[in-house]
Amino acid sequence: MAFSARQWPVNVDGGDIVLRPIRRGDKHEWMHLRRVNASWLAPWEPSQPVPDGTAPTYGEMVSGLNRQARSGHCLPWLITRRDPLLSRVPIVGQLTVSGISYGAARSASLGYWVDSSCAGHGIVPTAVALATDHCFGTLGLHRMEINIRPENAASLRVVQKLGFRDEGLRERYLHINGAWADHRTFALTSEEVPEGLLARWRGGSGGR
Repeated sequence: MAFSARQWPVNVDGGDIVLRPIRRGDKHEWMHLRRVNASWLAPWEPSQPVPDGTAPTYGEMVSGLNRQARSGHCLPWLITRRDPLLSRVPIVGQLTVSGISYGAARSASLGYWVDSSCAGHGIVPTAVALATDHCFGTLGLHRMEINIRPENAASLRVVQKLGFRDEGLRERYLHINGAWADHRTFALTSEEVPEGLLARWRGGSGGR
């Protein structure tokens, strides 16, 4: 099965955690969340290696991500969390599946960030499991990859909880927070989770 524009936009509903497409109307809530989490996210933020490179505006970012999604190259989701005490479903983070490849590879990479007040509550592992199951089950991909800085203990716990394999160090792999940074690569293939990653995670056997 190959990805088509007809499959975007798409929501992935995990009960209390829902992945939904990022929209222009999310600007104020998204920017507020980023602002209050600026110091929490700064050490892990992608940056421009070109000296005069400028970051896109919010509108440019959303347009670019959705254009890539419609062409089948990425899945730009917001992580939202249902709260029985609220009439709306607030944004708590962002998760993007990028570099979607078919042919002989059938693979993709996944990245995310989350509000610091929500860290450690199982939100990110659940979101990663939802996205991975969608890619394996709906899109027919075979491999999901996550690249993490060795110093990022919180993200390392996410892949450990979910049972992603450590495939080693990539030196100076991505430009992060103003410098080229090493990353450890973690991966999972569809054969390793025949019952689905979310089922394994919620069943308590995600970690190794």
